[in-house]
Amino acid sequence: MSRKFSSYGPIDKDLHYYVPRQVWVDQIYQELGADPTKGAHYLTVWAPRQQGKTWLLLEVVKRLKAEGNFEVAFASMQSAKDVTRPEDVLSILVSHLRYYFNPQIPEITRWQELPSLFTRPYFEKPVILILDEFDALHEEFINKFANEFRTMYTERMAQADVQDKRYLLHGLALLGVRSVLGIENSSGSPFNVQRSIHIPNLTREEVASLFEWYARDSGQSLEAGVVERIFDEFQGQPGLTCWFGELLTETYNRHQPTITRADMESAYQAAIYDLPNNNILNIVSKAQLEPYKTVVLEMFRTDQAQTFSYDDKIVNYLYLNGVVDREVVKEQRYLKFPNPFVQKRLFNYFARESFRDVGRLFDPFEDLSDTITENSLHIKPLLRRYEAYLQQHREWLLKDAPRRHDLRVYEAVYHFNLYMYLRQFLRLYDGQVYPEFPTGNGKIDLIIQYEGNRYAMELKSFSTYKEYQKSLLQSANYGQQLGLTEITLAIFVERLDDANRAKYEAIYQDTATGVTVIPVLVETK
Repeated sequence: MSRKFSSYGPIDKDLHYYVPRQVWVDQIYQELGADPTKGAHYLTVWAPRQQGKTWLLLEVVKRLKAEGNFEVAFASMQSAKDVTRPEDVLSILVSHLRYYFNPQIPEITRWQELPSLFTRPYFEKPVILILDEFDALHEEFINKFANEFRTMYTERMAQADVQDKRYLLHGLALLGVRSVLGIENSSGSPFNVQRSIHIPNLTREEVASLFEWYARDSGQSLEAGVVERIFDEFQGQPGLTCWFGELLTETYNRHQPTITRADMESAYQAAIYDLPNNNILNIVSKAQLEPYKTVVLEMFRTDQAQTFSYDDKIVNYLYLNGVVDREVVKEQRYLKFPNPFVQKRLFNYFARESFRDVGRLFDPFEDLSDTITENSLHIKPLLRRYEAYLQQHREWLLKDAPRRHDLRVYEAVYHFNLYMYLRQFLRLYDGQVYPEFPTGNGKIDLIIQYEGNRYAMELKSFSTYKEYQKSLLQSANYGQQLGLTEITLAIFVERLDDANRAKYEAIYQDTATGVTVIPVLVETK
């Protein structure tokens, strides 16, 4: 049976393409206490969903079992997610211990009895226990478990002789999407003996190795630039990378003997607009709810980056559910989206949610020859038409739009509206528009395809003259990256007079790149 890409739970090394990630397997193995005569650590192993946490720990379990020095079990606490009685939570853990270790382990009803389960009447060797989905438990139970685990740990460490150790819980790993212990407990972490291990994304080299493996097995090569684009769009997020690998090598594998950039584009557009994916659906479900939605909408601002703080519970929740990530600029931490693919899916979701109906764009008998012809599109007149449309329909368009605390409409709402307006306008002429997010931290570009021509539009909101000048340079550089000689800089501003329109709409010719930047101001009031 030939190997396949898979993103559906832990992979099978005999059936699926995978990255060994041996460095992480070795680290967790060592932290859990590879030597039964030495001390071990109790761990929290965490990362956003579909990062490969479970598979890594299963690899460690296989290694420990093969060596035979410990009694080892991997169990999930997912079934205790909605349990509200302490005795029921304890009963679920006991059922796991009975199944994996010893059917004689007794039922308990009090937290203080938990350490007694890990004593010599029930075990002969030191024990390593791995609990998956541990953060699914109610906070109260997480802290109760942590108290008892700490009791066992500190007493074991105080007893030098292995044979004299009262408790046999040698190593413990708690898996989840959250670091779980110490964040929620306002009185301080009872589990301060823990080591915290965060599982990162795949590196560029690891992603390349997956597709090189596929190429060797299949005999089918990948056109230059395809793998680089996959990494750039998904930033090595394991679940999304392997899901896209499945789409590209199976469903959209249309050209032999090479997977082309056209195949890549077909698969990518389907992934953006058509196909469900549990990871993305979970991300959207978290981002659409308050108070998280407010933070996500603010991240689409083009004039100000949002500060990242792990101690901010809202940011923490979004970070650990894969909605946001962080970037470091001159020792400052800022929020960003985890990758362009996630940002596009969220942008499209909020754009559709906000403006399913954009109304009538123009009169049926209106002369549009200044804006669009059979083979060309003129962006500045198009934005002028959009500005008139926005001001004419503003009252009903923005009636239910999300607003900031100062009652101003979020900057992102105007970007969503312009995007949906352009989609509808261009659809009438068999053109296309799609958003691009080169940096993941607020910068938004719209790429238009019409009659074989490509046009680019960078979106900004006016803040200061200095930022305006910086935007001109950024637009010129981006136009050069796209291979264009001309790019439009669309600048949203609340109020505008003729003098400032003339001043700030002066065409800018960048001597370094040779790109012409055409600023167009769009008044929103």
